[in-house]
Amino acid sequence: MSAALLRPQLRLKQLGRLQVVLQHLGMSVHTAPEAEVLLEKKGCAGVITLNRPKVLNALNLSMIQHIYPQLKVWEESSETCLIIIKGSGGKAFCAGGDIRALTDAGKAGHSLTEDLFREEYILNHAIGTCRKPYVALIDGITMGGGVGLSVHGDFRVATEKTVFAMPETAIGLFPDVGGGYFLPRLSGRIGYYLALTGFRLKGRDVQHAGVATHFVESEKIPALEKDLTMMISPSKEDVASILDSYHTKCKSGDASPFILDENIEKINSLFSGNSIEEIFENLKHDGSSFALKQLEILQKMSPTSLKVTFRQLTEGASMNLRDVLTMEYRLSQACMKGHDFYEGVRALLIEKDQNPKWKPAVIEEVTEEYLDSCFKSLGAKDLKL
Repeated sequence: MSAALLRPQLRLKQLGRLQVVLQHLGMSVHTAPEAEVLLEKKGCAGVITLNRPKVLNALNLSMIQHIYPQLKVWEESSETCLIIIKGSGGKAFCAGGDIRALTDAGKAGHSLTEDLFREEYILNHAIGTCRKPYVALIDGITMGGGVGLSVHGDFRVATEKTVFAMPETAIGLFPDVGGGYFLPRLSGRIGYYLALTGFRLKGRDVQHAGVATHFVESEKIPALEKDLTMMISPSKEDVASILDSYHTKCKSGDASPFILDENIEKINSLFSGNSIEEIFENLKHDGSSFALKQLEILQKMSPTSLKVTFRQLTEGASMNLRDVLTMEYRLSQACMKGHDFYEGVRALLIEKDQNPKWKPAVIEEVTEEYLDSCFKSLGAKDLKL
């Protein structure tokens, strides 16, 4: 049976088993240089290269369907001891998902709005549960879907070129790909701050925040990759040792403080409310220039997205990754059926008038009944991991 005819929730897993069978038969798949994703065996490592540099390596369904089965092959292979993922082009690791394709599919009633999220989250879960060391070289822009390809792995290596953000509330979405799992687990209320405001972290700050595990200069990344691939049957501790050595060598080169240090106490107090409404009140009552700036930023975001995101992180803080992704799949489908995603994409990415007309227009009009419906089980259509 053609993989295209398989039910979406089974397709990736069956492709993975097929790749394992092919390997045992001595067969392999060679990826053409112009392919959207390159899958190569280098020394002890399986290396994934996202290869759409003209669109900042934006992640699409085809790429996901190539990465997942090969990841499962390498996870099972005794000849592969670790997995490395990187981006091509020098500007981005992965700037996010293919938002334009999702928008067009949603307007046309196409199943891509189900398939892309479903198969992306299956891949995110596979990365988070991978039994082999997983090293993401996040050298460049790393947002949205790119975060999902990196943050759940064992090691994330940032460089001075790294720009991290989860800017989804600005386009009527929410910080998905497991954002409900990793964001509330960052120190204090940093995760809530990043999720709600879409604040961008750059360079060493990505590691200071706990998103990256290591920092290495961009020019040293090729040497780091070579050292990783040349190891003989490395353990996770061996991989960590090499990453630590590179990190330590450049540690003394820049003693600059974490960009959020100056306002970290305010972030931890102002963003610690029990609801979005309470956070708004905290910001208004504080009245400092920092607080008022955050209030101004939040007032531009989709009110629905803000309320969904706050509840997503609050509930995700006590969930495992599997349950978070199941929850987020439900939220993704609610967004695809709603208004704000399409309006946000129109205003920020298509017509670029920067003036989205959200519905509802204020957080007070986003009802608890509507929120409950977004988090409700999809029954037979729920994500199955």
